[in-house]
Amino acid sequence: MSARGNASCKAAPVSMTIRMQQLAQPKLSQLRYPDRPSLWEVSERALTAVASKRLCHLATPKAPPSAWQPDRPLPAPVSRGTQTAVASVRICQLAQPKKRLDLEGSSWKSKPGPLNRSTSKAVAHIELLATPKRDHPNFESDRSVFWPVSRGARNYRASQRMIELSAPKERKALFEGHNPFTISRGALSANPSHRIQELSLPLLRKCTSK
Repeated sequence: MSARGNASCKAAPVSMTIRMQQLAQPKLSQLRYPDRPSLWEVSERALTAVASKRLCHLATPKAPPSAWQPDRPLPAPVSRGTQTAVASVRICQLAQPKKRLDLEGSSWKSKPGPLNRSTSKAVAHIELLATPKRDHPNFESDRSVFWPVSRGARNYRASQRMIELSAPKERKALFEGHNPFTISRGALSANPSHRIQELSLPLLRKCTSK
């Protein structure tokens, strides 16, 4: 490798700013009160301390209530009497599925009716109510997704003014010095109308006299 390549591989010295050096310093609280190690020395007074009656009472585990029972084991043991039990006639009768009667004309099971039914004629008022509502004479349905384009629209050429208006407005970025809170000269010299001044006043019911 040439000398030029060795020079390019060497890292350039990096100089830290004053603010970066301040942020790199450890916190004072960590220096004064560092983290407690996992192993620490126990003082002699702690080794020879005798717990009081109150401390022993508080250290006693809480006893379960009198009606508490431990959890039942998952493989529950079955007694020999249960294994050799013989069901009675009543139990066998109760174990049978319930028989449901098929009711005629029920909602859950409909049957086709006879074809020789008498045809009833609706009343004139019912036929009037059954007539669908007509659309308004000025109603226009939704425009079709595909529609023919006129020859004039296909051969139209936009004017220079139209091209200028269709171009997006050029705005400077914030780092380039753009101020989004600038007020135009027209807004500074505008005079509000009497109606705007009237609407800007607070409501009378919310005005409290001090």
